Amino acid sequence: MNDLSFLAADHDPWVVLASVAVAILASYVTLDLSLKVRTPEGGVNRMWWIAGALVMGTGVWSMHFVGMLALMLPMDIGFTSLLTFISWLAAVGASVIALGVASHGRYSRRSIALASLAMGAGICAMHYIGMAALDLQPGIVWDWRLVAASAAIAVAASAAALLIFRLLQRVHARRRFAMQLLSATLMGAAICGMHYTAMAAAGFPADSVCLSADALGGRSLGAAVAIATLVLLLGTLLASMLEARLQRVARLLSQSLQESNARLQTANDELLQRALSDPLTGLPNRKLFEDRLRQAVHRFERVNQKTVVEQLAVMFVDLDGFKPVNDTFGHGAGDQILIATAQRLITEARAGDTVARVGGDEFLLLLEGLDAIEDCVQVANRILRAFGQPFELADRQLRISCSIGIATHSLRGDPEKLVAHADAAMYAAKRTGGSSLAFFEPHMAIDTADHLQLQSDLRQALEDNQFELYYQPKIHGRRHRMSGLEALVRWNHPRLGIVGPDTFIPLAERFGLIVRLGHWVINEACRQVAAWSAEGRHMRVAVNLSVHQLRETSLVDSVEEALRRYGLLGSQLICEITESVAIQEREVTTRTFEGLARIGVHLSIDDFGTGYSSLSQLRDLPARQLKIDRSFVKDIESKEDARAVVEAVIKLAHALRLTVVAEGVETQGQRDVLLRLGCDELQGFFYARPMRANAVLGWSLDESAGLAPAS
Repeated sequence: MNDLSFLAADHDPWVVLASVAVAILASYVTLDLSLKVRTPEGGVNRMWWIAGALVMGTGVWSMHFVGMLALMLPMDIGFTSLLTFISWLAAVGASVIALGVASHGRYSRRSIALASLAMGAGICAMHYIGMAALDLQPGIVWDWRLVAASAAIAVAASAAALLIFRLLQRVHARRRFAMQLLSATLMGAAICGMHYTAMAAAGFPADSVCLSADALGGRSLGAAVAIATLVLLLGTLLASMLEARLQRVARLLSQSLQESNARLQTANDELLQRALSDPLTGLPNRKLFEDRLRQAVHRFERVNQKTVVEQLAVMFVDLDGFKPVNDTFGHGAGDQILIATAQRLITEARAGDTVARVGGDEFLLLLEGLDAIEDCVQVANRILRAFGQPFELADRQLRISCSIGIATHSLRGDPEKLVAHADAAMYAAKRTGGSSLAFFEPHMAIDTADHLQLQSDLRQALEDNQFELYYQPKIHGRRHRMSGLEALVRWNHPRLGIVGPDTFIPLAERFGLIVRLGHWVINEACRQVAAWSAEGRHMRVAVNLSVHQLRETSLVDSVEEALRRYGLLGSQLICEITESVAIQEREVTTRTFEGLARIGVHLSIDDFGTGYSSLSQLRDLPARQLKIDRSFVKDIESKEDARAVVEAVIKLAHALRLTVVAEGVETQGQRDVLLRLGCDELQGFFYARPMRANAVLGWSLDESAGLAPAS
């Protein structure tokens, strides 16, 4: 090359500057596109890959073409169209490789080396094919050392570009612009360095003639290519920025939509939670309980297709005497009791059992997978023991028991009535005085329509004064004369006629009417005693008190007011409560009994022998009288053990200075045995059935001569 004479070659500095600007801008756009060809899922965005390769290749080729147009020789030069186009294809091909590697993330040493060689080869091909488009005769003489250097620069620039692609994918978005601008400047400088190193390797013989002078060339073409390329690059960059903004907006919208959906889902969950749970205790409500019950029944029937292997039971739990808590201490205290009740039930239930609150003080338990009914009884007994502990309020302790009804499911049973049956059993337990359990029996079932109608009628009956007291005489054992009466309430139903207490008393207890009815009975009995006194007959009348009345703190005041209103002595009224209530509601009954005793009212323990107490437990109660249950009287003639029990009760009662009344006396033989055993008073159909008040005086006069036992 030193032996030849060469033309003096120079470059237009402004065009060179334009080529550098194109190189830097092309590098910046290329880096921007490299971030888009790889999807968030790790795949390839083919649209951006193809478009990016075209833009990147065009940008790199444009820098090369503008750089060659910056060449100034002492002759007119031009470039053949075909080879110029092929050089553009080589640039695009190198760009395809670069963006392909960026999109797939193949950044091992081997992949970078191979991709750098391929890209470098593509860039060298672009440049040297482009130089070949300059058809000179004689041709260009090359300095192969500089050619090798330019190739090395092309490969190094390609490797740097791939590493920069990788680096930018890890840079935080807030730092990406500065890093991308710096990297684009370095890449542009490397591309220009390769180009102008390759241009320096070219020697143009002094006698060269450009055969392609009439082809592509000229300053105007260079300016047009530069401007077109700048427009293309800037347009692509703008499109990329717009697409990035749209993606950010889309992400924000998607995030907002997800957050809205999350909030909506949370709101739906909260609404569903509220719809299916009790707001006070957090327990499932009736709707959720019934849904779980249906599912449990399906599982039960699937497991027990032919014979019952596992038991299923529903337990109805109702608090005894909860209403006075609200009335006396306020609803805040009542809420504390209900929350504590829920915790006790959860604690005593088995894992997997459903505990639900379905009413004010009503709770349901669903027990699945019972090996035997005894398992259900164990759970119920644990609950009863738990309610034996007092409830802690801010400044006091309250004792509130509960009544439990249990209904079990059989393969032939009706699952739709399980809750109703458990409810009926619960009220059977409550009628025994509470703090007990009862299993459902068929006789407890009441037709729902009749039940609701009677409830409605019962409320109206209190308004219309449809109740009436009947009176059953008590006969003195030694004097053989009427010693008193027991008042028994009857309902004069306008459609059904006389309705007995066995039908409407449970309804009155269930729907909170028993206290109001009990007050009416006390007032009516006192009114009638006053009326008899006005006729010259001084009577003593016994009235029955329910456990609900005993829990009313105003009971003693109400009785005292009735006595004062009708001018009666307290000794003319006897209040009877059952044995089970007297013992199980010990704290309540003791306070009430003491209050009644203070105003002179006599107290009697009814149905003795049916509960679990002993006479020693009754020593602390200020009772005056004890009534032997009719079940003992019934067998007193035929069974020695019944007679022995009655005899022992009479003797021990007398030792405690209690008078003894035997109820249910229906035969002369029963009367005679009771009199021989020393029973103080007798009551039953043998003497008289319950009668209206207007018949009492006439009966006492007619029958007084025939009450003595036969000699």
